Amino acid sequence: MIDKVSASEKGLMAFLYSKSLFRNLSNPTTLISVFLLSFIIGCAIFAPFIAPTDPYDLEVVSIMDGRLAPGEKMFNGNIAWLGTDGAGRDVLSAIIFGLRTSLIVAISSALIALGIGIFVGLLAAFYGGKIDSFLMRIVDIQLSFPAILVALVLLALLGKGVDKVIIALAVVQWAIYARTVRAAATVERRKEYIEAASCLGLSNSRIIWKHLLPNSITPLIVLATLQTAHSISIEATLSFLGVGVPITEPSLGSLISNGFDFILSGAYWITFFPGIMLLATVAAINVLGDQIRAILNPRFTE
Repeated sequence: MIDKVSASEKGLMAFLYSKSLFRNLSNPTTLISVFLLSFIIGCAIFAPFIAPTDPYDLEVVSIMDGRLAPGEKMFNGNIAWLGTDGAGRDVLSAIIFGLRTSLIVAISSALIALGIGIFVGLLAAFYGGKIDSFLMRIVDIQLSFPAILVALVLLALLGKGVDKVIIALAVVQWAIYARTVRAAATVERRKEYIEAASCLGLSNSRIIWKHLLPNSITPLIVLATLQTAHSISIEATLSFLGVGVPITEPSLGSLISNGFDFILSGAYWITFFPGIMLLATVAAINVLGDQIRAILNPRFTE
């Protein structure tokens, strides 16, 4: 009887999930965000092959091309479709290479923070008591400080570099993952299948990683998506302030910073186009995250 009810419930959940998935994927906003995000990721992956020039190749860059307006011809004969910056680098090529750096930093830091957060959250939820209290107090202290402030302090100590930015972003993000995992795993910890696994003599590590984690992972999928967009924003802010990635590693934030001094002189395109790409990237990821949350919402009803 229990098996039949369980099977029927699974069938109903699968039916609702499929209808939710179809409805959300057919949403024009979702389609636009998926297409835009796929295009952005494709540009980042194949940047060396699709970029008109290498913006950091000194043999290609010429100071004679400095601050060319969009559509003007460069010294080497190429057309600067989005103009050039003060150093003569093609803005379109710089944006394409900058996307690669920004996405590498954001995804890498999110994965590291996710791993730390899962480990801490599962330990706190499974063992509870003093371990839970101790770990959650550390999380509370971490979350009490603004993320950008902590990242600034860490980069002031560590110095510039892509790896340094990844470490700083992972440090400021792991706590939110830990709190989310702990909340979801605490609910699962009280359920009968966990007690049954304990009665069968399964080890704590097997219960945690084989049973507790898979049933607590759903909210992390949504959170990881949204936090990736947040990481891109923080990295852009740090690079804009001059403490993020070095000048030899282009990112959207550093590109915006490079053109900030030329806005009043009329060379708006140096900052405007990287800013638009940053906005589009963050917006596409956030919209996709919202749609994933709608699909995975267990309370969804037609």
